[in-house]
Amino acid sequence: MLAIFNKEVVQPPQELHSPAAASANPAKKPQEIAKDFMSCHDTNNAVSVCFGNTALLTYVPPANPYTSPKRVFCSLDNIYCIFLGDLNNLCSLIKQYGLSKGTNEAMFVVQAYRTLRDRGPYPADQVLKDLDGSFGFVLYDTKAGTVFAALGANEGVSMFWGIAADGSVVISDNLGVIKQSCAKSFAPFPTGCMFHSEQGLMSFEHPTKKMKAMPRIDSEGVMCGATFKVDAHSRIPNMPRVGSEANWAVWGQQA
Repeated sequence: MLAIFNKEVVQPPQELHSPAAASANPAKKPQEIAKDFMSCHDTNNAVSVCFGNTALLTYVPPANPYTSPKRVFCSLDNIYCIFLGDLNNLCSLIKQYGLSKGTNEAMFVVQAYRTLRDRGPYPADQVLKDLDGSFGFVLYDTKAGTVFAALGANEGVSMFWGIAADGSVVISDNLGVIKQSCAKSFAPFPTGCMFHSEQGLMSFEHPTKKMKAMPRIDSEGVMCGATFKVDAHSRIPNMPRVGSEANWAVWGQQA
């Protein structure tokens, strides 16, 4: 899985930038990253959607569809989603949201996002806490120009993010792709967290706590992009309330 978003759409935490970015192996531009990624896979079996210079989503289904964790892609009403992992309670979630029995995990994320974006009965952290299983996903709402990504807390799925040569954000489940594309400006995507292009990074496991950047040095002694942990001693003073504006599309607003 590969997702690239222009810096005009997504502004990641500043600490994800490495002070050693100008290394012997500099970061690549988005076009080069996408080309290299596709060269490693069967292009006849891949799905790649390009949104001009704004975004790129590339999905390669697993060779064995019955392997775990799964990789699933879907689009609906200008909302695109790549989902990694498995939801143990997918059947009950389908019933809860009134969806069809054939709904897969990516379809569920899109439908739930669309429903909660428009009617917002729950805050984002509560929605994600209701997902039982190993999961990670990247969602792009082209109409709203919104990017939403999340990674489950149980570490059953891994995602990584970094900064391309032009400042674009790169997200992938392939660590090798991230390392080759982003030089030293990359890090694991934090577990139990969600990132919104307008509201930034926060923990859905501990939504009243702030996130803290943790310096990271690689085996060569070079400073890399920072990892992020929950700051147990902090507290967000005004949490979003339940209401139409306090949903997972715009969780930073007050209801």
